[in-house]
Amino acid sequence: MLLTDKVIRNALPKPRPYKLSDGDGLHLLVQPCGSKLWRLRYRFLGKEKMLAIGKYPEIPLIEARDCRYEARKLLRANKDPVQCKREAKRAALLDDGNTFRTLARDWFDTNKKQWTPEHAERVWRRLEIHAMHDLGNRPVTHIRTPDLVPLIRRVEKKKKPETASRLIRSLHAIFRYAVHCGILEHNPAADLKGIIVAPPVTHFAAIHPKELPELLGKLEAVSTSSLNRMAVKLLLHVFLRPGELRYGRWVEIDWQQKQWTIPAERMKKRRPHVVPLSEAALVLLRELQGISGYSQYLFPSQQRRRHPVMSENTINKVLVNMGYKNRQVGHGFRAIASTVLNESGKFRPDVIEAQLAHVEENESRKPYNRAEYMEERTVMMQWWSEYLEVASSGNISGLDTVASA
Repeated sequence: MLLTDKVIRNALPKPRPYKLSDGDGLHLLVQPCGSKLWRLRYRFLGKEKMLAIGKYPEIPLIEARDCRYEARKLLRANKDPVQCKREAKRAALLDDGNTFRTLARDWFDTNKKQWTPEHAERVWRRLEIHAMHDLGNRPVTHIRTPDLVPLIRRVEKKKKPETASRLIRSLHAIFRYAVHCGILEHNPAADLKGIIVAPPVTHFAAIHPKELPELLGKLEAVSTSSLNRMAVKLLLHVFLRPGELRYGRWVEIDWQQKQWTIPAERMKKRRPHVVPLSEAALVLLRELQGISGYSQYLFPSQQRRRHPVMSENTINKVLVNMGYKNRQVGHGFRAIASTVLNESGKFRPDVIEAQLAHVEENESRKPYNRAEYMEERTVMMQWWSEYLEVASSGNISGLDTVASA
């Protein structure tokens, strides 16, 4: 006999739990404490199972019957109602707590220890500018590939193909992280490949070595702070990547050994790097110590900002003010040094590559040898500084003399 609301209301508790059946597996379980719970008994793949529907009167009779109907539909589709309920509950929980911003921050915090501070800052800033406005507060499980396309197109229309390409890589990595965490089954950014034309490979702007005397002369004349001028000078002598220089700390300088050891976490290839310091580089550092020796950093920020060191744009801005826009950037000093050192014929290519901290893929897992080519590199860095000293005197013809000496 089918249940009625009157029968249910009048059902009194007994010392033991008992059931009131409504047919087709649906029944009300009356507990000794007085609770009345809807249950649906069914069989799936030959096994008897039980679906908890809810509590009466929060779930009235008519709604319990609707649940039975929906459960039977799932069974006809060869789906387990209990499993479907669990998945729906899990999806609801994920939607509530896993917005894109939450997920992206979790991914970022997990991976940033592998990156240089400069790279980490760029990655998060790119997401903030190009993705967070549209995606930040959206549940991750609701984001589909068509939701990502407008973001990429918008960046592409600004004629920033490299930024668009890097944004795609970040989105792909974030959603892949969600898949690995069990939040998603499919990566919606996986289908973005090919949506934009890959930007051509470009090299960092660098002048011809013959133009160094003019550049060094303009560096002395440009209106900028002593700290900024020192940053450009020192970068020329040690030809590090700008981020490796900007985050330099005084504790990394070994005055006795005349070496600067940069820890692995700040290097692009994740291997510690030793820079033999020429006499000219040591003079620059001693002069710099009088300017920034109060700080743990060689180039501390001169403003009260959240970043402890000089801005990543400072060195390039100085070069722009010198008249080298699109002709020379800080990173390009590495190319100038590489060109001069290789063309001099005085130093083996392996020695030059070691000082540039280039690591071939098949060598990236080799144990790091701190003293690798150190004697030759020390001689080379002194020679390079002497080359720059001649250039700073404005003696263009003297460069050929130094190179052939």
